[in-house]
Amino acid sequence: MKIEVWSDFACPFCYIGKRRLEEALEQFPHRDQVEVEFRSFELDPDAPKDQKDSLHEVLAKKYRTSIEQAKAMNQNVSEMAQTVGLTYNLDMAIPTNTFTAHRLAQYAKSQGKEKEMVELLFKAYFTEGKHLSDHDTLVQLASEAGLDEQGVKAVLEGNDFSNEVHSNEMEAQQLGVTGVPFFVINRKYGISGAQPLEVFVETLEKVWQEEA
Repeated sequence: MKIEVWSDFACPFCYIGKRRLEEALEQFPHRDQVEVEFRSFELDPDAPKDQKDSLHEVLAKKYRTSIEQAKAMNQNVSEMAQTVGLTYNLDMAIPTNTFTAHRLAQYAKSQGKEKEMVELLFKAYFTEGKHLSDHDTLVQLASEAGLDEQGVKAVLEGNDFSNEVHSNEMEAQQLGVTGVPFFVINRKYGISGAQPLEVFVETLEKVWQEEA
């Protein structure tokens, strides 16, 4: 069974959805026969790399609401994150463009370190308040993931893996994906959003029975 996960590192529901999928796989008796692959998706390809506004301010502008309401929305999502064991520090989050982070994740995939890199990028953004467009930050995270520092620097300084990111996004368009997280199982079944754990568990079992 192959599960493809379209997500963005600045999407709070993507990190939650990732955890719920992992929890479902822990309960799934055939988990050793499941391959999970992460796919690139930018929620805001035009986002500036350096943003003077806080995450609360960005959200308030996007939804044309007050800062207080934006903070309440972020508090709600932080509480949802806690239910899957994640700590969100959204006061510290640094809104930025995620394209470079996606290129790094694609490089990590080519080196067999995708799982480690993806987790570290999500944690860096939502928990640690790190800048995901800053090259030094990305080099440090990549090093934690077990990637070669010089190789990472070469990727970040050039345009390597840009095509892979764009290709993933074009595939998402072709599949009709308009929001993330979006989970595609065996290119036949889709789960949209950070659904409850039971939805993931039931879908995995259903797909396994049908495919078997």
